[in-house]
Amino acid sequence: MNRDVLKRYSLFIAGLVFTALFAVLGWLVSPWFLTGLVVAAPLAALGVRDWRQTRWTLTRNYPVAARIRWLALSLRPYLRAYIVEGDREGKPFDMRARNLIHARARGFNDTIPFGTELDTASGEYEWLGHSMEPANDPDRNPRIDIGGPQCGRPYNASVFNISAMSFGSLSGNAIEALNLGAAKGGFYHDTGEGGISPYHLRHGGDLVWELGTGYFGCHDGEGNFDPGAFAEKARMDQVRMVEIKLSQGAKPGHGGMLPGAKVTEEIAETRSVPVGETVISPNSHPAFSTPVELLEFAARLRELSGGKPVGVKLCVGQIHEVLAVMKAMLKTGILLDFIVVDGGEGGTGAAPKELSDRVGMPLTDGLVTVRNALVGTGLRDEVSLAASGKVFSGAGLARNFTIGADWCNAARAFMFSIGCIQAQRCHLDTCPTGVTTQDKGRQRGLVVDVQGPRAARFHAKTVEALTEILGAAGLTHPRELKPHHLVHRIGESDAASIDQVHDFLALNALLDAPEETIYADWWEAASADSFRAQIPLDPQGSRAPMKAAAD
Repeated sequence: MNRDVLKRYSLFIAGLVFTALFAVLGWLVSPWFLTGLVVAAPLAALGVRDWRQTRWTLTRNYPVAARIRWLALSLRPYLRAYIVEGDREGKPFDMRARNLIHARARGFNDTIPFGTELDTASGEYEWLGHSMEPANDPDRNPRIDIGGPQCGRPYNASVFNISAMSFGSLSGNAIEALNLGAAKGGFYHDTGEGGISPYHLRHGGDLVWELGTGYFGCHDGEGNFDPGAFAEKARMDQVRMVEIKLSQGAKPGHGGMLPGAKVTEEIAETRSVPVGETVISPNSHPAFSTPVELLEFAARLRELSGGKPVGVKLCVGQIHEVLAVMKAMLKTGILLDFIVVDGGEGGTGAAPKELSDRVGMPLTDGLVTVRNALVGTGLRDEVSLAASGKVFSGAGLARNFTIGADWCNAARAFMFSIGCIQAQRCHLDTCPTGVTTQDKGRQRGLVVDVQGPRAARFHAKTVEALTEILGAAGLTHPRELKPHHLVHRIGESDAASIDQVHDFLALNALLDAPEETIYADWWEAASADSFRAQIPLDPQGSRAPMKAAAD
């Protein structure tokens, strides 16, 4: 046996040798030596198994020893997170962000000494401009009225709320804790597309009912929208608004799937689906297929809900499609009450890596796009605009307001506030904190009466931090924040306000002179009657109308 083989088989051979040695010593010297077989015999048996199996190449060539690699791989995420990574290196949320949320949720000190640790010369650095005349009395509980002229029951919302997370993706305890926090803190809780569960209703926190392509809780059993079932739930006092989900940042343009093993009796009842059967949501909505039909569907939901605000949530993809919705509002006179822009950075939903990494417009670009679409068509005063994605601090809220948001939603930040540790086991049903699992034993760790108030405390402290920024800038309400308040670093020596980095359209620019804007081609390609581009957007192609658009 050569040296290479001895090296590769060393642990296996050691197991065999010590098994034989302890057996002989136990027979000839003392039975106490037989206790050594407790370790040696399983090691030898494992080596034999690894040597004989054909499934894994490494364990076949390195019996027993290769399993050390498996152990290291399984421990790697935890070792990196707690030992190797610096405070600002973790993804998608670094340790400083998580510590800030946990500190605020638990009521601990959230201040820092000795100055910022950020690299202020970095091209990623941004800052908010303060005033030489700070405001002494900024609004300590800033809120926003949502609901356009066609809405009979507008809603007065906090500027910071819980973004869409479904029961099924989250545990019942997590949903209940979040809703308790919303009730205590006076902010809303988006249901996610999984429907309204008993856990959403238990504490009376305000709800925004999100309708995805599966119409869970209001479908007819065949996947079609059921107006009667919708009206029954939408008219509940606790439901304050209705949100049509067109796409989400985690997996834009991709329908959801809930494996049958996770479809418990509770989830089946909430979603109006059979117990134990895999639930697959279609990629697109069965109820509409054009911008005009989308608005007609929204108007129908508004009527069925008793006049409550109805809007859409989307991750921006094709710009001409956003402009098509604007043209449809101008053509029909039917207005959305609000638009929520989700960032392509992703969120709580498990998603294919390619979609999560490379599909969908990041939040900043998407928010600027929708802001420009509304302002450029003169609809900004009629339609409210929200930002959803990776916001966890007062500075993050302020940043989104400078770009054009009226309010912000967060999902993962509120998960942290009720105990999430970013273990990233959400899709495996093995969440160690009970936040994203249907395992009752794991859910036991999440105590609703403890974690609910923490969500409320995190909200309050974050909004308080926002008001401190407002006061420093000489302002009293987030709506007063404008693009010039946000400055972005460009290289090590230059910086510019965000409206010099991105194009911000003037009022009615798309109506008065669209050809003079950066959206000229997209505007021409947009149609109220189709989501398809009406002209080729390929710069090498003809500008004649495409036949496909007329099919």
